[in-house]
Parts: sequence; C-alpha cells; structure tokens
Amino acid sequence: MTKRSMSLLGRACALAVLACLLPAIAQAHMVARPVSWVLDGTRFDSVLVYDDAVRTLRPGLVMVPNWHGVNAIAIDKARMIAGQDYVILLTDMYGAAIRPRDDAQSMAAIRPLMADRALMRRRIGHALAVLKAQAGSAPIDLARLAAIGFCFGGTAVLDLARSGADVRAVVSFHGNLTTDDPARARAIHAAVLAMNGADDATTAPDFAGFMDEMRQAPAPWQFVVIGHAVHCFTETEATSPTGMCRYDPAAARRAYSLMRQWLANSFAPGAP
Repeated sequence: MTKRSMSLLGRACALAVLACLLPAIAQAHMVARPVSWVLDGTRFDSVLVYDDAVRTLRPGLVMVPNWHGVNAIAIDKARMIAGQDYVILLTDMYGAAIRPRDDAQSMAAIRPLMADRALMRRRIGHALAVLKAQAGSAPIDLARLAAIGFCFGGTAVLDLARSGADVRAVVSFHGNLTTDDPARARAIHAAVLAMNGADDATTAPDFAGFMDEMRQAPAPWQFVVIGHAVHCFTETEATSPTGMCRYDPAAARRAYSLMRQWLANSFAPGAP
C-alpha cells in the first residue's frame, strides 16, 4: 500500500469515527424533564435540569424560584445555573393547579405557606427526597446536596435548613429572612449563605433578627449585604428602572460567584 493510499485510508477512518460521534454530540443537550409527585393529596409538577453531555456525577440542588413559581423564566434560570456543574430540581411549592400569572396571584399562592411554616418545611423536605430519588436516572452525587432559592424561594430553602435537613449547604438570594421559631436554627446542619440588598425595603427590617437567629446555629453561616441593591436583584424580568423590585446585573454576578464559591467550599472534603 502506498503512502498516499495509507493517508487516504487514515482520513476515511477518521471521518468514519467522526460520523459515529456526531449523533452522540447532537443528542447531548440541557435536559429539562418533568418530575411529579403527590403529597398530602396534592400533585406537584417540577422540572429536573442538567446537561447530559457530562457523564460524571455532580452536586444535586433543590432550587425554589421566586413567587411566580415554575415557569419558562425559572426554567431558563435553572439551565443557566446548572450548566455542566449541577443537577437541579426546579421545585413546585404550590401544586400543579396553581401557576400564578401576576403579583396578586403570586401573593395568594405564597400566603398559606408563609402562614404555615410547618407546611412549607414538609413540602421542601419532600422535594429534597424526590431529588435524591433521581440519582438512579440522573448524574447526582448524593454526597453533595444543597438547596438554593430566590425571593420566596430563599425563604423556603432557609426553612429547609431550619428543619435540620441533611444537605451540605443552603443559599438564599434576596429571600424573606423571617422564621416561626428562631430556636430552629439550633438544628441547622447546612452551611447557610444568605444574600440581600442593602436597600431592600422588603427584607432590611429583618436583618438584625436573622443574624441573632443564626448565632444559635452550630453550622457555618454568612450573611452578605450587597450595597445599592434592592429586592429581586437576580430577577431578569424585574425591569423597572426605579422600582423596589429591580434586576441588578452587577449584584447578580457577584451573588452567583459567591454562591458557587460557597457551594464548592461546602462540598470540599473535610468541610464542616
């Protein structure tokens, strides 16, 4: 066989291998598949989000969106955060029949949960159990579990921590910081990071009380106040230039960076 023939054969083999790989490459994409369950007679419709191009196990995150609940914007946000780093269960806290279309409906949706924090803890705790159960079909490392939440979702994941849940970390973005029982902080095992805007009129009155509560927690915690930010600083849909619920790209970038660092430190071998 001549050198030219060998070269042509090599190219043909390379093309054949590439042809075999292309279907797999084409099929690799960000998965967003429905996950449903029934709790206390109510059906909940959530979404599991991860990049199936990555085969290695990665941390699993329960993510609770803002008070508008599970919608297209929340799914896009979960995709952005998940990337190739996390498997995220975007969690329905209201039930499949409740999908708020405006702020008034969102307020009505969260009111029963804010009034009954035991119900809040039961629902978010069940979502964590559902995330763990996905490990058989999604690349979740069960030794690295955490929860993140936004606005109302921040409240929910803080209550997950207060329940004593077995997660390594909890991160709250511009969440409501109140609790029905400050002594529950003594049960916290997760490393808690809460980030709120310095000019957030919704949550600022609760800053001191939250820190007093967290001083009882045996686990690591950090409370970050982001200068010049108001409520909703990670919510891209909060477009009002002057409203007290307003997206702040710089504050969002800083908060996401802090989240990733906090999670990485919490998942590190030997972390408390």
